[in-house]
Amino acid sequence: MSFIQQNIMPDADDAWLIGEFKATGKLDFLAALYQRYMNLVYGVCLKYFDEEASKDAVMQIFEELITKLQQHEVQNFKSWLHVLTRNHCLMKLRAMKNKESRQVSIDEDHPVVENGEIGHHENGVSLEDNLQSMEKCMETLPEEQKRSVDLFYLQEKSYREVSVITGYEMNKVKSYIQNGKRNLKICMEQQDD
Repeated sequence: MSFIQQNIMPDADDAWLIGEFKATGKLDFLAALYQRYMNLVYGVCLKYFDEEASKDAVMQIFEELITKLQQHEVQNFKSWLHVLTRNHCLMKLRAMKNKESRQVSIDEDHPVVENGEIGHHENGVSLEDNLQSMEKCMETLPEEQKRSVDLFYLQEKSYREVSVITGYEMNKVKSYIQNGKRNLKICMEQQDD
């Protein structure tokens, strides 16, 4: 999939392109960066939607990046973009469910969430059930983990931003996020049993 025709600045690293985009606001820099990861974004979207909806989502995520990248301090663009893409897809599914007032059907050949991720859907468990389960499990986390996980994954803050907001040391933030994610996964797996 390629809606951006040319591969400009192929040797520039991600951080430089982000810096130039933030400094100048020129979409050429963002387009060069996004083109590198467009297949990743499209692949993630295909796990949630059909081909046409996935193509639409790729375009919407690019548009979202224009403002989101200005608001966030991004250390690792590829993983940040992966989380942003997954969150975009989940929110879109949730909005569709609310709009249509029906549950998202789950098909084993087209899982709603990637294998190995927290809250994947099997055996007819709906997205809404998993979101509710995750919210309940978030409440069981120690305060430091809950706050760090919320800021990092749900509010899409960087490690540095989480550290500044919470006052926790950077190493503690990383530990709280890693342990919080593991504890969430364990809690959700226990609720599935």
